[in-house]
Amino acid sequence: MKKNIFWLILLIALTILSCNNSKKRTMNEYEKGTFGYDFQYLSQKDDQVVALKSDDAEAQIIVSPKYQAKVFTSTAEGLSGASLGYLNYKVLDSPEINEHMNGYGGENRFWLGPEGGKFSVFFKPGAGQVFDNWHTPKPVDIEPWIVVNAGDKSVTMEKAMDVTNYQGTLLRLKIDRTVALLSTPEINSTLGISLNADIKAVAYATENSITNLNDFAWTAETGTICIWILDMFNPGPKAVTIVPFISGDEKELGPVATTNYFGEIPASHFQIRNNVAFLKTDGKYRSKIGINAKRTKAIAGNYDPDTKRLTVSTFDVDPNAVYLNQEWNPAKDPLTGDALNAYNDGPLEDGSIMGPFLELESASPGAFIAPNESFRHNHNVYHFAGEEKGLSEIMKTLFGISIEEINTIF
Repeated sequence: MKKNIFWLILLIALTILSCNNSKKRTMNEYEKGTFGYDFQYLSQKDDQVVALKSDDAEAQIIVSPKYQAKVFTSTAEGLSGASLGYLNYKVLDSPEINEHMNGYGGENRFWLGPEGGKFSVFFKPGAGQVFDNWHTPKPVDIEPWIVVNAGDKSVTMEKAMDVTNYQGTLLRLKIDRTVALLSTPEINSTLGISLNADIKAVAYATENSITNLNDFAWTAETGTICIWILDMFNPGPKAVTIVPFISGDEKELGPVATTNYFGEIPASHFQIRNNVAFLKTDGKYRSKIGINAKRTKAIAGNYDPDTKRLTVSTFDVDPNAVYLNQEWNPAKDPLTGDALNAYNDGPLEDGSIMGPFLELESASPGAFIAPNESFRHNHNVYHFAGEEKGLSEIMKTLFGISIEEINTIF
């Protein structure tokens, strides 16, 4: 009897050890930097994480309801392929909640604007618009969202929330957000390109809407909000953001670009050539540019020659609509703002840094809507990987410039 108990205990111990080793092997199966690694990592953080994938499982994206409906990352080459989004593992692993912003990362996230100004939802009424008083609204910073429907190719999430703007108006709203994987024919159709077999691609569309749950309309008197979509990626020593714009008279179209968000940008990190603005995204110099709705072509890109990654973001734009000013200055006209922004991270004055990362951003017009009325903004993300020749053809079609020319800008 004692022998039987001994062998039973030994068998249980060996089984547990085998399971632990199996789990360890699974967790170490993919190297850091691969999509498989990030998928396993994020699955431990969010037990509702959603993976959307193509029929051949080469193109995949990870969406997280727990982390504010973010598209965290994507791949064009399956689980062993490169993870194309930016993840801040340090913040994700930290038990602390930052009072200003919890920069978990994510290559596509939903935020509300405006960030600053008279209609700001990041500053309490009357507070000085400086960093110490800047707080990201919790529903888009740390609160989970609800999954309404999830399939192999798309997922829909929602979130009801209240935010108070700088004027003291309590805005009640509901957000609906759908993320859908795009097929190769859809990529070709939406961008007007023809992918060859040598180029790997992953792309997705996000449809984002706001519904007014107040019993009053949102007006210039009450203040209003906008949908703000931010795409966050890893910087690189030679990475460059490409922003084409419409040329024309400043009296009719406004300035070419807003370049003084954090002070004017030196020529080492910002250039304009032939109706294209270029921002160096090395993660070493904090800088940001903005393009208004009359100037933007509703497209921006980023190319990193070291990783041979070309990323493109497209979005809805209405040149005749009112866009909200997001600058940290309540004295400025709140009804004059940018539709597109591009950001390069870098050290703050105290030497600390949030990332580093780079961002491509789009904003909707101001949501001047009646009770129960909804307002929508669409934003798409495309990644291409392959040899420079094929990527350069895509670049020339979309931006009118070759990769060889891009590599000479800075």
